[in-house]
Amino acid sequence: MSRGLNKVMIIGHLGRDPEMRYTPSGRPVVTFSVAVSRSWNSSSGERRSETEWFKVVAWGNLAEICKKFLSKGQQVYVEGRLQTRRWEDKEGQQRTTVELVANEMTMLSDRRDKDQSNDNAPEETPPAIEEDEFPF
Repeated sequence: MSRGLNKVMIIGHLGRDPEMRYTPSGRPVVTFSVAVSRSWNSSSGERRSETEWFKVVAWGNLAEICKKFLSKGQQVYVEGRLQTRRWEDKEGQQRTTVELVANEMTMLSDRRDKDQSNDNAPEETPPAIEEDEFPF
């Protein structure tokens, strides 16, 4: 029996603060974007670079941790799988998006907690989370 593999690992910077929503059943889901840049030398020796943007979706406990600890500009490692989602918009047009459904996240730069009022308070470290359960 043949098996497939759908595993993605990225390191990049958050393009915006995570946005939290809840499913009708109350399950948390967070979305955010991550910019991953690469650079290379062209055949003429010119330095080139490009940035690829990834839409990231996290569910459950991982969603809550991402919302609490991540903010725009932070460097982050995200691991998960790619998922293609299709829907029809308000005008009846078919839309498609590709998302990285996260099951692991590690902060690689300092935490920037917007809600932390005491700068001298000890910094809380988020627990390591691997999200096993997917809603589909």
